[in-house]
Amino acid sequence: MQKEDLQQYVLDLPLHNQAFFALVETTARLVEVSEKYWQSQGLHGARIRILVEIMKEGGTILPSTLAQKIGVTKSNISLLLIPLEDEGLLRRHPHPSDGRKWVLSITSEGENLLRQYLPGNRQVIMEKMQVLNEQELNQLLVLLHKLRSF
Repeated sequence: MQKEDLQQYVLDLPLHNQAFFALVETTARLVEVSEKYWQSQGLHGARIRILVEIMKEGGTILPSTLAQKIGVTKSNISLLLIPLEDEGLLRRHPHPSDGRKWVLSITSEGENLLRQYLPGNRQVIMEKMQVLNEQELNQLLVLLHKLRSF
């Protein structure tokens, strides 16, 4: 395939591919907005996401479950947890029934951090998402749920 043919190939996307890349690019832009907010507060979005995922589970979670939820390997999750533990935002303690496992718990400091900064993050995201009306947002949620179910 010649360079010109290759360029045309990447430009002439079938509808399914157009939708996919539009979704990826839009998601990247929204993540960038969120990450800029966290940076402006002196925080790391990835660390906040870990705390949020723990709170979604009621404040405690297995490291393997957390790794799956945030899309990292079980071996990498430990590296991500160290700074949060060092900052006192979460702690590890032995699993109550399986001594080979650990359980992660968010600390009161971690909860306070979320209380303090999550509202601002939600506000900046809401401002960007206001280009869609309520009906469009509901339609988008239905479509995204449908895509997640494959």
